[in-house]
Amino acid sequence: MWKQILNKIPRKHQKSDRDQTRNPNLVPNLPSPGSGRVNAANSVAKRASAAVFPSSVIAGIEPLLAFKDVPSSEKMNLFISKLSLCCVVFDFTDPAKNVHEKELKRATLLELLDFVSQNPPKFSEPAVLASCKMCSINLFRVFPPNYRSSNTSSSENDNDDEPTFDPAWSHLQIVYDFLLKLVTSTSLEAKVAKKYINHSFILKIIDLFESEDPRERDCLKAILHRIYGKFMIHRPFIRKCLSNVFYRFVFETEKHNGIAELLEIFGSVITGFALPLKEEHKIFLWRALIPMHKPKSLGVYFQQLSFCVTQFIEKEPKLASTVIDGLLKYWPITNSQKEVMFLSEVEEILEVINMAEFQRVMVPLFLRFKQCINSYHFQVAERALFLWNNDQIVNLIAHNRQIILPIIFPALEVNAQNHWNHAVLNLTLNVRKMISEMDEALFLACISSYQKELEKSNLVVEKRKQVWKRLENAASLQPITENTAVLVTH
Repeated sequence: MWKQILNKIPRKHQKSDRDQTRNPNLVPNLPSPGSGRVNAANSVAKRASAAVFPSSVIAGIEPLLAFKDVPSSEKMNLFISKLSLCCVVFDFTDPAKNVHEKELKRATLLELLDFVSQNPPKFSEPAVLASCKMCSINLFRVFPPNYRSSNTSSSENDNDDEPTFDPAWSHLQIVYDFLLKLVTSTSLEAKVAKKYINHSFILKIIDLFESEDPRERDCLKAILHRIYGKFMIHRPFIRKCLSNVFYRFVFETEKHNGIAELLEIFGSVITGFALPLKEEHKIFLWRALIPMHKPKSLGVYFQQLSFCVTQFIEKEPKLASTVIDGLLKYWPITNSQKEVMFLSEVEEILEVINMAEFQRVMVPLFLRFKQCINSYHFQVAERALFLWNNDQIVNLIAHNRQIILPIIFPALEVNAQNHWNHAVLNLTLNVRKMISEMDEALFLACISSYQKELEKSNLVVEKRKQVWKRLENAASLQPITENTAVLVTH
């Protein structure tokens, strides 16, 4: 099939040579095997190795020999030649343009992927350089402004819109797979590769997480995770770059397509933190992760963020009270969906918190729970009452019932008498019954205290009415003069 395709493509070697002479920058700066290296195979290899493929003008592409057709000593040279061939980038916005060349490049990329996957010999430094250059040319690109900010003036509900898919994905996917196989290959030595998979390369990888294509972000997530695992020297830099992305998202833009994937990577990084935690890790928790509860788009990355926070607390339980204080600081008052998420995260934290840390935050926490129980949004009230279905939380409440029950009981009484939702009403009665069984004497004391407070509030309301009535009567008895303001009622 390749020969049939090649016969249709015009040969323009002389013109290409002239182009190379006029503009040597058009030729990829990669070492490639000379024509003499593959003379023993056939004459087609000579034409292929001498071909020039500038990215601006594509006259035609000839694929190199298959790896099976060259001796083992020449395979790495052929590998570099194929990488040089794949440095040409095509325009995929026009499907009818360069169809044959695109297919040939795709076939060559698949050859390269297969070669890297089959446990090749140790990659030489020129091979690593050529690999990184090919990946850089094909992957690293700047997204247009309208691509980045298409949802700038849209509502938060636009997160449910269908994502944008890159038309060049048929090539990009293979390049991503190639890079992943290269990084994970035992034939790639970190001490050689770190010179080319450097800070600049990693920073551009992180910038690509702005892509709107979820398939691309998934590939980037796997690659960045593997780079973090293989190159220990780059770990502090990667953490710093991720922190900067999160800071910019929270305090400046509140818009980034890859926050969920970056948090997922960082969640796996947290699991590998040594104990005791370094101060820089705690600062990241306080300054980045906790403020990330503030943006309206929390629902997009809430699961990954909650996992990261929980991992920190499991590593160092003393951080639980700090996290809860932060959640109370950013608690959403007017966004019921976020409030339900906050309640879910607090429940996860309370499942792993120790008694000392719980006692530090229980009063402000249950004052917030009290307001949630009385919420007119039934999902918020229902989620707050569901906390009593958790045995660990009930155990914490039982050990501190002398302080917690007097805070919660008035909210339960108000719900039992006035709440409009039957499900919330039934849950309220169940929690009320649980409290009575937990400590009947304290329950009766709470009832008595609530009734006294209710009588006091009724007395205050009655006194206020009487004061206003006296003021109205006094105003009606005064004579009206020419400059006296008069309240007219209809």
